[in-house]
Amino acid sequence: MKDSTGCAKRALAAVACCAAALALSAAGSSRAAAAAGSPAWSGHADRGTVYVADPQQGTVTPIPVATNTPGTAIPVGEFPTAIAITPNGRTAYVGSQQGLVTPIRTATNTALKPVDLGSGNQTDSMAITPNGKIVYIGTEAGTVVPIRVAGNKPGKPISVGDNPFGMAITPNGKTAYVSLFTGDTVVPFRTATGTVLKPIKVGVGPLKIVITPNGKTAWVENNNEGVGQTVTPINLRTNKAGRPVTVGPDPEDIVLTPNGRTLYVAVNGSDVVVPVNTATRKAGPGITVGAAPIAIAVTPDGRTAYVASFLSSTVTPINTATDKAGQPIDVGLHPRYIAITPDGKTVYAYSPAAGTVTPIRTATNTALQPVNVPANDDLPSAMAITPAPRCAR
Repeated sequence: MKDSTGCAKRALAAVACCAAALALSAAGSSRAAAAAGSPAWSGHADRGTVYVADPQQGTVTPIPVATNTPGTAIPVGEFPTAIAITPNGRTAYVGSQQGLVTPIRTATNTALKPVDLGSGNQTDSMAITPNGKIVYIGTEAGTVVPIRVAGNKPGKPISVGDNPFGMAITPNGKTAYVSLFTGDTVVPFRTATGTVLKPIKVGVGPLKIVITPNGKTAWVENNNEGVGQTVTPINLRTNKAGRPVTVGPDPEDIVLTPNGRTLYVAVNGSDVVVPVNTATRKAGPGITVGAAPIAIAVTPDGRTAYVASFLSSTVTPINTATDKAGQPIDVGLHPRYIAITPDGKTVYAYSPAAGTVTPIRTATNTALQPVNVPANDDLPSAMAITPAPRCAR
């Protein structure tokens, strides 16, 4: 990777994983929302809230989407590097390198009592089950710790292996998949029992994992300091890896379109985004974007992908129907994270070095006034947005 150390990359993978887990949870919750009885709205009736972690201050800053005015920073412990939000939007969980996981009530933006996982259990990855009942924390100790949302009590750690830097859960919530960065494997486990299944060999340095909406295939980004140049599909019925798809040097982030038909890969080493047809498992021509693309997200309607480029300090929109890039949009120095509101109207690009979060109006692809947050020394941080309101009993 052109712009950071291995430590930065690993922490970024944890954050990217959280974004994927949040998307899966939201999709799963919409299916689960067909419960009988009179529904009542839960979560946020407004446009939601952006949560931005600052590792140096040990805080998370809430930014209401409706006003783009930052709220009071919330203390969460030293070096927060991952955020995941429950599907109903009521609780944000913040993992840190201190071995603490802090729940935040989003209605009041108040931190609850931290869940102490113990020394050496810093957060490497996070994922939440689609029903929103359990948060899984991948730790530096080589375990995954389940935390039950009702009561915020940690369960028995599940041993998976060293460096669990990526995690995703199937839409039916039955199986979690954990990437082991130094083991070049993905380890599945059953969420009902914590039973670990046979490891799946993938490429070098697996980081982020995403799962297709139909729950049939997982895609794994392989990247060990520029050695990895592939993404690997995994058949989730057989837990067998397919032939790796070559995408280019240093794949830094991956995202699926909502229909699951295309995987977009931000290839940091060649300044392109590579579309992969998930049915044929073939890569298309690279789409030129800014220098060192580092993060990518797709609008809920699937029409546009937005790519943050670290070295050029830009965000580039890509028309997914044509795979053509639009005009780059200037944002703060060295953007690392990108997220899109559930209504698809606003993209947020977080630049830790600049201490800014830049909103982008998707209707016109124009940047709005940057939101000031605490700046840091360009350290890995985290950003997440509350999901869309859902119907719940």
